[in-house]
Amino acid sequence: MAAIDLTGKKTLVIGASGQLGSRIARELDRAGARIMLAGRTESRLRSQAAEFDAKVPFASFDFREDQPGRIIDIALQRLGGLDGLVNAAGVVAFGPLAALSDSALDELVAVDFTGPLRVIRAALPHLPGGFLVSVTGVIAEQPFPGLAAYSAAKAGLSAATRALTRELRRERIHVLDARPPHTETGLAGRPIEGTAPALPEGLDPDVVARRIVAGLVAGEREIAAADFGP
Repeated sequence: MAAIDLTGKKTLVIGASGQLGSRIARELDRAGARIMLAGRTESRLRSQAAEFDAKVPFASFDFREDQPGRIIDIALQRLGGLDGLVNAAGVVAFGPLAALSDSALDELVAVDFTGPLRVIRAALPHLPGGFLVSVTGVIAEQPFPGLAAYSAAKAGLSAATRALTRELRRERIHVLDARPPHTETGLAGRPIEGTAPALPEGLDPDVVARRIVAGLVAGEREIAAADFGP
């Protein structure tokens, strides 16, 4: 595995208004990358951007509503180019498939599968020699009952990301699929539908973010759930 030097790498982080995405952005910054924050909640992005020593650009973006090329165009303009794309966004719904509404199913697929793929597709012409990271999660490895649609969407994104590892070799785009176990991001407490079952305590998002960025720097192409430790 060839090491990756993140110094000066212009990197767009989608999902940066969330607990994990914001921490990944901080770790990338510590590794020397130039970052832009994107997410659904502009007020959180503004607050998080203010915590960095240098000025960090940010823009609101919603997989459900915005054209994928829009956020790429903004990143190109505000960063002066694009070397890396990290997607840490996601939504979840709980309950049996038979009880899942059409609107919840559509949102799960849009945010967790098709939306990320469309943004990746829009970014690819600008990424030769750069990198791409998808945070998919343990659910991509171990589908759970009561999470059928969520499992399928994340597993689909994980499969696509791993396929891109080989598909993009000629363009020298490094691809990483990160599949962390349940992490204390608060996502389970904000389902778009249903109620979360009792869950064991999850991993510290700071620990997960450090592992993902360390894996990227080390040139890893997959970080399986077991690779995040106990």
